[in-house]
Amino acid sequence: MSLNITGRLRRASLWQRLALLLFPALLVVTALELWMTRHDALAAANAAYDRSLLGALKSIDANISTASGGLSVELPYTMFEFFELTASGQVFFRVSTSDGLVELGSADLPAPPAELKMGVPAFYDAIYFGEAVRLAAYRRDLDRAPAGSTGRSVLIQVGESTRSRQEFSARFVRSAALRDGLVLAMLLCGTAIALAAALRPLSRLAREVGARTSDDLTRIAETDLPAEVRPLVAAVNQQMSRTQELVSQQRQFLDDASHQLRTHLTTLQMQADYARREEDPAQVRAALDALGTEIGRATRSAQQLLALGRSDTVSVEPAEFDLAALLREVAVDLLPLARAKRIDLGIHSPTPGFPAVADRGLMREALGNLVSNAIAYTPAEGTITLFAAGDAAGWSLNVEDNGPGIDEEERAALGQRFRRGARAGKGGFGLGLAIARSIAQRHRGELRLEAREAGPGLHAIIWWPRASSAPASD
Repeated sequence: MSLNITGRLRRASLWQRLALLLFPALLVVTALELWMTRHDALAAANAAYDRSLLGALKSIDANISTASGGLSVELPYTMFEFFELTASGQVFFRVSTSDGLVELGSADLPAPPAELKMGVPAFYDAIYFGEAVRLAAYRRDLDRAPAGSTGRSVLIQVGESTRSRQEFSARFVRSAALRDGLVLAMLLCGTAIALAAALRPLSRLAREVGARTSDDLTRIAETDLPAEVRPLVAAVNQQMSRTQELVSQQRQFLDDASHQLRTHLTTLQMQADYARREEDPAQVRAALDALGTEIGRATRSAQQLLALGRSDTVSVEPAEFDLAALLREVAVDLLPLARAKRIDLGIHSPTPGFPAVADRGLMREALGNLVSNAIAYTPAEGTITLFAAGDAAGWSLNVEDNGPGIDEEERAALGQRFRRGARAGKGGFGLGLAIARSIAQRHRGELRLEAREAGPGLHAIIWWPRASSAPASD
């Protein structure tokens, strides 16, 4: 049953959830109030009717005499007639000595459930001839024992039917039930009106959001909204701002990528047309060589564009891996390019089994682009060094070369897409650093470009934090 209610709450609207929670609560409160009203009504009826019962008990006690030597009782018949009218049923009495040898009235009246204290009346409920009765009992000492009896105390019992009490309580409870039902209906109506008024800003918000076009990512107004809803709207606005920024980046990426690819295709078409028109075999061969070079550049450009798009959209799956093994793998892959320029590509390898936590595939892509850039811009017979580091805050991958370097103003601008350095030669597209920066940011880290400490050159650093020191996810 509880699982069924939980499932309904999960599928229900906010209005339905409030109704499912409030309506049973109000019913429980009303039922509890009715039970308390019935309990109070019975207590009030017993208090009122017990006073009459006590009066009859004292009246009988006042008319008990042992002056004649026996036990005599002068019954107040007029009072008993009035008592029967108020009780709406029969009235019973019993007077007996403590030894039971002298009995007056109904001898088989139910005895008190507990021992009576002398001079203290007691009230109790019992069943007599199949009917519920209310009895009062009282025991006191006699002046002397009646003749033929050794009992020095007398027990007086008076009982009446509880029919009038029950009718009084039933009328009282019915009246209270009608009153509570009316109060419950008023509470439900008032709650419904209050809920409708409280949820009206949400309905307006839903209409405003529903009326927006698919490309409308402007902020949602937070005015006239309940304080409890504003954090949600602020979070939605923050997410929309991120989405808007992402959409802008994607549009810019598509514009730049299409421009870059069109340039390559136009160059390829021109070189192919030139080769078809040229009759000199040497010129044709030169045109084909240029065509092959341009195809290589186009291939490299397409690969970098795909890598950049992947770094922006692919999900990051952090796992533990060996930084030393990653450095060796990238260095081995790019060693042929370095040898072609007679560049000394070396590794300052950390201790074997140097662990780090990140997406290994993305980090390999980022490090590969940094090393490729370093090979492209480092002059022949230069030096490039790869090394890794780690501390309590995070880890880093480092690429250091002794090339021409980059001045401080230019370092601040590099890393933007299709932004190339002033010393960049032909064949670069400004994407290598952008890919590395994007991957670092996806790991909540950063790409740092610093001047080399010993002599000219550039020191590129990909740094990312440990999970415990990483800021909250955007």
